[in-house]
Amino acid sequence: MRSTTLALATMAMALCACSSKDKGETGSTPTIIGSALIATASGTEIGTAEIVRAKGAISISVKVNGFEAGERALHLHSTGACDAPDFTSAGGHLNPFERAHGSLNPDGQHLGDMPNITTDDNGQATLTFTFSDDPDHLIQEIFDADGTAVMIHAGPDDYISDPAGAAGPRIACGVVKPAN
Repeated sequence: MRSTTLALATMAMALCACSSKDKGETGSTPTIIGSALIATASGTEIGTAEIVRAKGAISISVKVNGFEAGERALHLHSTGACDAPDFTSAGGHLNPFERAHGSLNPDGQHLGDMPNITTDDNGQATLTFTFSDDPDHLIQEIFDADGTAVMIHAGPDDYISDPAGAAGPRIACGVVKPAN
């Protein structure tokens, strides 16, 4: 009887440990760990970004509205500041490993390099991108002391030119803030 009770107690503890560990990490329910309101240099809010942890990975979902149709570079920048008019306060791309720029670069890519976002004829665009880096390290880099910014450039990223993919001027920016 005692061994059966001990076995049942051990199984119950294991099930509790699994369910609490999996919530938001590997479970079906994603956990929003950060977000940003994206605005133009004039202060017009044009979109949002949500950083989500689920299934052992970190992803970002970006939604924007109000641009002309076309393809634009989307990056994470190293400093959580979006001072108009040129957003240079956001620094360069988030690049803690000091890699080259671009997914096509054999020495790349920056942690902040993401696919281009494409706006449709109605001025709307959405993009969800899953980062390949270690989730815990990525969270540390995004939410470090000086923060991180989501940046949209005027042109598309060519995925190889260092340091910024020949993407042109910065046209919209949002500071990533941790979820409550």
